[in-house]
Parts: sequence; C-alpha cells; structure tokens
Amino acid sequence: MDSRDKVPPPGLQRAALTAACLLVLTAAGGLVLWLLVHLAPLTLALVATLLMAALVEPIPRWLRAVRVPAWLAALAGVLALLAIIAVPIALIGNQTVRQWPHLRKGLDEGLDKVRDLLLNGPFPINTRQLDSITDTLQNALVRAAPDPAAGAGAATQTVASIVIALVLLFFVLKDGPGMWRWALGMIPRRSRERVDTAARAGWEALVSYIRGTVLVAAVDAAGIGVALLVIGVPLALPLALLTFVAAFVPIVGATVAGAAAVLIAFVSNGLTDALLVLAAVILVQQAEGNLLQPLIMGRALNLHPAVILVAVTAGTLLAGIAGAIVAVPITAVGYRVAMVLHRDRAGPEQEPEPEPEPVGS
Repeated sequence: MDSRDKVPPPGLQRAALTAACLLVLTAAGGLVLWLLVHLAPLTLALVATLLMAALVEPIPRWLRAVRVPAWLAALAGVLALLAIIAVPIALIGNQTVRQWPHLRKGLDEGLDKVRDLLLNGPFPINTRQLDSITDTLQNALVRAAPDPAAGAGAATQTVASIVIALVLLFFVLKDGPGMWRWALGMIPRRSRERVDTAARAGWEALVSYIRGTVLVAAVDAAGIGVALLVIGVPLALPLALLTFVAAFVPIVGATVAGAAAVLIAFVSNGLTDALLVLAAVILVQQAEGNLLQPLIMGRALNLHPAVILVAVTAGTLLAGIAGAIVAVPITAVGYRVAMVLHRDRAGPEQEPEPEPEPVGS
C-alpha cells in the first residue's frame, strides 16, 4: 500500500489544526480568566483606574497646559473625583437621615395595606397561611445574609481595591503617556504600530463610553429626581442618585432603580403616586433609549442588546455588582480593538469590511 494513502485528506488536516488552535486558545483564555478571578480585587482596581482616568483626564491635561506641575495636576484630578463622589453622598445621606422617620412610618402603613389586600382581597389566603409565608421569607433572608467574617473580608478587599485604584489613578494621570511608551517598547518592533493604533482606538472607545454614560446617567437622574419631587415622594434625591449609579449597569440597572422608586412611592404615598412614578420612569427610560443613547453615545457602544445582557450577566456572576459595571466597557473596548486589528490585517490593498450594525438599531 502506498504510504501516501495513509495521509489524511487536506480538509481533515485543516479541521484538526483549527481544533488544536481552538483548544490552545481556550486553555490560555481559561488560565487568564482564572487568574483575573483569583486576583479580583487587583483586577477590579485596574479596571476602575482606567474608567476613572477616562472620566477625569481632561482636568490634569488642562492644568498641565497652563504650566502646572504634572504631579500637582494629577493630584487635582484625584481630588476632583473624590469631591464629585463624596459631596453628593454626604448631602443625600443627611437628607436620608432626616426623612427616615417619615419613610419608616410610610413603610409600616404600606405593609399593612398589602397585608389587608392579601387577606380581604380576591386572593385565597388566610391569616395562618400569610404568617407562614412571612416566616419562610424571613428565614430565607436570614440564611441568605452573608457570614460576618466573610462580610468583613469582603469589606477589607473593597477598601483595599479602592485605595489601590486611587493610587494607580494618580500615577496614570501623572505618567500615563510615558507608561504607555514603556509598555509599547516591549512589543516587537514590527507590531508596535498596529498595537498602538488598536490600543488608542480602545482608549477612545472607553473615553466615549464612560463620558457618554455619565451624561446619560445625569440626565436620567435629573428627570427621575424632578418627577419624584413634583409628585412628593420622600427620598427623592437618594433615589435620583440610585438612578445615576444604576445607569452604569445597562438594561438591568434602569429596571432596578425604577422598581425601587415605584416601591418607595407605593409604601409612602399610595397606589396613585406609585402609578405616576411608574409612568415617569417609563417616559424617562424611553427618552433615554430612543433619543439620549443614540445621540450622546453614538458608536461608542456598537453592541447588540443581547451581547450587553450576556456581558452584564457574566460580569455579575464573576464579580458581583462591580463585575456588572465593568463588563460592558470591557466588552466595548475589546470589540473596538478587535475591529481595528481586523481592518489593519486586511491591508491597504483591500477594502475593509464595514463594522456590523447592531440588529434593531
């Protein structure tokens, strides 16, 4: 028998080579993901540093343009970020403490209304069954509560991540361009230009995303806050802050913030005001989805909603709320870098394929 007959067909060889490459890439990706998960505080600190730098970088850049020393300009950027975060929290915390007795009273009255509706309404529930359901829910909440030791450990890791992120933010704002040139020098010379182009495109996508999200979140929070103040719902400013923060978790965040606002309105003011708040939340969210997002974000987040939902879910499973917040910008940056590398690989002789438009956009 001819030895050539034992050679697999070319198609089978290509399939085997492709499968082997996929296995190697999957193993490498799994190893990287394992390291990132096991170094979660450091990973989140690095991602948070880039997000914060994208937000406040104009401040030190403007200060350096007027001959302020680089270290002082970077420090001013960090302090400005801390002021942006701390001042609203302090003001809203003070309002929450002042309005808490009224909210507590409204909550008790709202729970009594719900209990009366369940017992005297069309639902086939008696007092004994309702008490059993209540006890079951309370026991489930107690079991779901985190262990004190685990909670203390998580709090310590969170504080450590925040401190590391702020220190790294200072150095990124002070020496960012030099740090990037140093990192680029470790890339083979033939690939430096392509890597630099892709990285700059990813950074531009991150800047566009974070600044656009902040602006959209501010408009959402202002709209919801004004509606709550007009309707007379307590804790209007804290709920507006919750709306602002929730806007950083696409799709899921708006639903959670809106549900919280409707619930507070129901337990404090009754069903009519709750329906008014629900209408205001729907109106604001529709204006955001159909006007603000396309106008402000532009092509910064050229991703299908299904991709965003999967990214948010994966980030939540891997790192909780923090993972949900950073999952979408990471996905957007990765998508932009991949598209730039694909265009560069196509070469100047070929017409690069256009970026695919999201379905339904």
